[in-house]
Amino acid sequence: MTTDGKVAAQRYLISFDDGAMDSIPEEDLPSVGEAAHKVLRDAKAAGVWIFGCGVGRQQSTIVATDGTITAGPVQETKAVIGGFSIIEVSSREEAHIWAARFAAACRCAQEVREIMFDPES
Repeated sequence: MTTDGKVAAQRYLISFDDGAMDSIPEEDLPSVGEAAHKVLRDAKAAGVWIFGCGVGRQQSTIVATDGTITAGPVQETKAVIGGFSIIEVSSREEAHIWAARFAAACRCAQEVREIMFDPES
């Protein structure tokens, strides 16, 4: 709760793994995209949307603290994010409601994680 009595908003990352939507038939992808965009538009209208996007399927790279660059995680051995949304809501329960809407629209499970507040960001 803030000093003015309002519930403090929290930010949440809602994400799904790369490959989670691979079982969706190609001909269904346009309707899945439209369903996901509807939830996105609803989140914007509700004032909770911060940012989101799909993550292109490609080999990532890892940049170490010394600047050394190596190949990133291999999909078969480590989960990789396939897409995400960042929302700002008053509770984890509200984040779960939005995640359920995205899960239904995208036809795949969504992971919900709180983003730690950093006043510098």
